[in-house]
Amino acid sequence: MSDGVLEDLMRGSLDHCVKCTICETQCPVSNVTPLFLGPKYTGPQAERYRVAGEPSVDSSVDYCSGCGICSLACPQGVKIAEINAQARDKLKRQKGIPLRDRIITRPTWLGRAGTPVAPIANLTLSSRPLRLLAEKTLGVHRDAAVPKFAGRRFSKWAKDHPSPPTGRKILYFHGCGTEYYEPWEGQKVMQILEHNGFEVIVPKQDCCGLPLQSSGLFDDARKVVLRRGREFAPYLRDDPNLLVVGNATSCTLMLKREGREILTLEDDPDLKLLSERTYDICELLLELHDRGELKTDFQPVNERVAYHAPCQQQGHYIGKPALDLLALIPGLEVDEMNARCCGIAGTYGLKAEKYDIAMAVGADLFGQVRASGATEVACDSETCRWQITHGTGLGSVHPIDYLHRAYRL
Repeated sequence: MSDGVLEDLMRGSLDHCVKCTICETQCPVSNVTPLFLGPKYTGPQAERYRVAGEPSVDSSVDYCSGCGICSLACPQGVKIAEINAQARDKLKRQKGIPLRDRIITRPTWLGRAGTPVAPIANLTLSSRPLRLLAEKTLGVHRDAAVPKFAGRRFSKWAKDHPSPPTGRKILYFHGCGTEYYEPWEGQKVMQILEHNGFEVIVPKQDCCGLPLQSSGLFDDARKVVLRRGREFAPYLRDDPNLLVVGNATSCTLMLKREGREILTLEDDPDLKLLSERTYDICELLLELHDRGELKTDFQPVNERVAYHAPCQQQGHYIGKPALDLLALIPGLEVDEMNARCCGIAGTYGLKAEKYDIAMAVGADLFGQVRASGATEVACDSETCRWQITHGTGLGSVHPIDYLHRAYRL
């Protein structure tokens, strides 16, 4: 399917819009700021006036966070978020990409630079004067939730701790968050998979390209996600039963669907193969359980946790498998939060002009977490976890942390 045909199909979905405004009521951004005019207006309505080669008709589309809730909510199947993403790309091409967006959308660059000097880098990130300087010069908000560098890389640990052969192999896509900021999450993923009889292979890899895509750098995002396809496809072609699993739900969604749909890469055979074989970690573990293949030798974990399903996780259209897995653990009390969004949307909440919007979007979730009485929050997305901790003061972990504890690994 050519880029033009895919764009026509996506754009053609706007004709199914019946102006019911369900997307408007569900949009977390337009409900807290007038700067974003709403998904219906900037999506199917404005799209009718967008003409190739002509200036963008609506600059407010840059305030869309790209959460995807509008597409999830639309009863007519209109690709609202995808239309908005394409419109943002056009707007960025017209107005240019700020230096800030070119920097913060490349977590690999930042990770490689910060990891060797983690203590100094982390001190810089916690310095109020330097954060103020960064806000004035780059436009990164002084109070935005930024993670601390771990000072070590997960891939180095994985290289030094190869999985024992079992005859059941699985490829692990760990993403940048695990590689540079939360390597312990990757270790837990590997240990859980090994406990369930898998040999975990960690191919050479890099960013999935989502940060670039969400900030409108489509050409750069295409190069990145296509490289991921080139890296993983040879493994998948050699073994028709081999699967890819990831613990960053936004990254796995990019590999599964968004890279091909939004970046119009449907025709690429490597990316298509990667898309078809990629699983989110909780999705895979629940499928194993449904087939009777998941070990359930769980010991009690007597804690109370609040669970938030991030927007990108819901975009997989797989339900909320983390809730079903957590329900298997004796003694664990889980309170599901029903707030729509935490507000961070990857790099959206880091930007000076959008930080207050992101915090206003997340306010409902933060309030629910505080009221729940939970001592910790479970969430499938690392950027959402950092935002939740920033907004509530509570620690936040991936749901697999509780499986790891219950397995006594």
